[in-house]
Formats: sequence, structure tokens, C-alpha cells
Amino acid sequence: MKRRTVYLLIFILVLFGFALWSIVPLDKNVSGRQGLRLGLDLAGGSYLVYQADLTGVGNGTENEIMEGVQGVIERRINALGITEPVVEIQKYGGEYNIVIQLPGIADIEKAKELVGLFTVLEFREQDAAGNFTIPATGVVGNQTLILSSRYFKANTEVVIDNLGKPLLIFEMDETGAQLFKQISTRLLNKPLAIFLGDEALRGADGHIIAPTVQAVIEDKGQIEGLSLADAQELSRVLNAGRIDVPLGRWNDGQFEASIPLYERTVDATLGQDSIRKSILAAGIGIALLLLFMLVYYRLPGLVACLSLGVYGVVLLAIFKLVPITITLPGLAGFIVSLGMAVDANVLIFERMKEELRGGRSLAAAVEAGFNRAWTAIRDANITTFIACIVLFWLGGTLGAFMVRGFALILFIGVALSMFTAITVTRTFLRLIVGGQVVTNLSAYGVTSPQTVRNPK
Repeated sequence: MKRRTVYLLIFILVLFGFALWSIVPLDKNVSGRQGLRLGLDLAGGSYLVYQADLTGVGNGTENEIMEGVQGVIERRINALGITEPVVEIQKYGGEYNIVIQLPGIADIEKAKELVGLFTVLEFREQDAAGNFTIPATGVVGNQTLILSSRYFKANTEVVIDNLGKPLLIFEMDETGAQLFKQISTRLLNKPLAIFLGDEALRGADGHIIAPTVQAVIEDKGQIEGLSLADAQELSRVLNAGRIDVPLGRWNDGQFEASIPLYERTVDATLGQDSIRKSILAAGIGIALLLLFMLVYYRLPGLVACLSLGVYGVVLLAIFKLVPITITLPGLAGFIVSLGMAVDANVLIFERMKEELRGGRSLAAAVEAGFNRAWTAIRDANITTFIACIVLFWLGGTLGAFMVRGFALILFIGVALSMFTAITVTRTFLRLIVGGQVVTNLSAYGVTSPQTVRNPK
């Protein structure tokens, strides 16, 4: 037995052992990772789509701005402790949408309330009747800008003064400093309210948060009069990052902040039913696949089944440790990839049988089978990779993220199947043939009466 074959066997066993350890059980933490990451259609939850108002944005391309918004929302959702959220960018023509999936949040109103935390906080001043209806604006350069949370630096903190009262300490960027200087000069000793869309922020006791401007503020300042809980909540929202654009929807040319363009709730019961049916379908398909391989290819078929076991365990480990979100179309991609995982083995075994019928020894037939089937295996998988890449790209461009999940999982599955067919199956067969464990041609699916020669 060649030393290289022994080394490969050790590598395969170690890889299989680690993968098996990492996925059992599937719903527990391993190496700092959570269990399998299920998409909204399997775990249940809320699906929300918001349009972005890109009018009056600052420097940077629209793509860069939206990527920044996506990153901020992801950080804020994670800070809220929501399990495995998905935040995606959609682009239709010149308009950008943000798609937010919140697994486990089945209450759509609660989901919208959470998403409301991600939109821009704006400051308003009182009108003649004492109502907070006038946006607090200032002129920077040639633009009239509204003072909002987009100009706060993400370093606000809550401190306790000598009298035991909480203070919210904040710092503005360069544009915000110019705005705040103008506004605080104009509104000295007057209240300034904080709004989320058309709703004023309120404290735990229900009162509107409208601190009085007590000094001219430029780059740094503090907010007094908040309860400790209100100050900490406001600080957390501001520190989670700045969102450069408001989120909501366009309605007859008017932008309605914090109102989703589209909303949908997925029942967790439907997700569990989808998982149960998918597992049943996968079980039936795998059983038929194994039966075919064993009956038709016999010993090589058994080796292919063992390789398929290694393939399945390693693939699940990749899903869990990366992690990769598994959706219902993704499960379909997984099941399809299981079937495709034996395609390479079929090509190899057929070449082996041809070589054996031609009078080659077992060892020579094994090597020839792999070498001569490689070109067909490579070309077939490359075409699948191209199809997966196109589907993944189109899914992102058209906003069909379920299609992207199918393409991604199928791509990973096919790539892994090449490894198991060329490396795992080949190593197992070399061990059997090299050790002359089984030398009867009928065990390899060949009924020719020719005598098997000793392996070279």
C-alpha cells in the first residue's frame, strides 16, 4: 500500500470525524457557531421591504451608501439579539429597496416596530401653537439640511453627574457641527424634539423626549433630563451606526417614513411542515439512490455509498460552521446535489468495468477509470458551476434571494462532490484493491469469465 494512500485515508478520517463532531447535535453551538441557520421560510418570522429615500444624500455613490445602510441595519439587528437576520439590497431601475427578514419574529407589528429603530432620527422645533411640526434645519454650503442622527458619531455614552442624574454625551461630524451651531443658536432656551418618522420619541413614562437647548452646541454636547433607561436606549440606537437615508415607501410622490412597501408573515408551523416534507423526500431519494448503486455496481457501489456519507456529513458541517442560511429552495439544491454527488462515481465505475472487460488488472482498471473519466467529470461540473453563478447573479439582480440560496448550495454541493468522488472514493478503492481484499470480478459488476491478474 502506498504511503500517499495511507496519508489520504488519515486525512479523510480526521475530516469526517471533525465534521461529524461539529454537526451533532444540529441545534447546538459548536466552535462558537449556532446550529443550522434556517431561512425565513423554514424558521417562520417576518419579511419586510422598505424603499430608500436617496434625495439629499451626502457624498459617495448610491451603491456605497446603500451598502453602508445594509451594514448599519445588520449591526443594529444583531445588537437587538434577533437570531440570524437577513438584510439584502434590491435595485429596480434607479430605486433601491432594503429587504429585511427577521426569523422568529412572527408578530409583524413588532417587526415593524423593531425596524423603526433603523430609520433616521430627525429633530423638530415647535410651531406657534407649541406643536413639534417644524424640521430643525440649517444651511451647509448651498444645501438646506435637517438635523438628524446621520450626523452623529457612533460614540455617544451615558454618564452620571455629581447629582446622580444621567447625561447623554454625544459628538457630531463636521456637517452636524455646522448644523447644530446654527440651530442651537436660534433655539437657545427652547425645546428640540426627536422624531422617528412622524412619531415623536417618547420616554418610558410616555412623555415626548424634547430636551431644552441650554447652550450653543457645535461638535460636542449633552442631553439632560432623560431617565437612565431612556438615555441608554437612545445612546444604543445612535451608537449602532448612522443610516444615511430614510427608509419607508413612496406614495404618490410623497415619502412615508418607516412604512414598509411590502410586508409578510411566515408561520413557523408552515416552516416545520416544509422541513418534515423535505426530509421525507430526501430520505426516499437517498434510499433509492443507495439501492441502485449497491445492486448495479456492487462493491464499487458500496464504496460510493460510503463516500456519499462522508459527503453529506462534511456538507452539513459547512452549512453549520460558515454558516449558510438554508431556505426551502436551498434544501432542494441540497437534495439535487446529493443525486449529482454520485454522477462522477457512475462515470468512473463504467470506465472501470470497460477496462476490466478488456483484460486489465483491478489496480490498472481503477487508475484508468479515474483518469479517463476525469475530463467528462470536469466539463460536466464546470457547466453546472456556470449555471449556478448565473442563477446567483440573476437572483441578486432581480431580488429573487431564494434562487440565490438554491444556486449557492448547489454550487457548494457539486464542488464537494468532486472532492469525494476523486479523493475519497479513489482512496477507498485503492485500499481494497491494493490489499487484495476482494478480487472477484463479479463483485465489481463484471460478469466476464476472465481471470483477475495480480495488481501491479
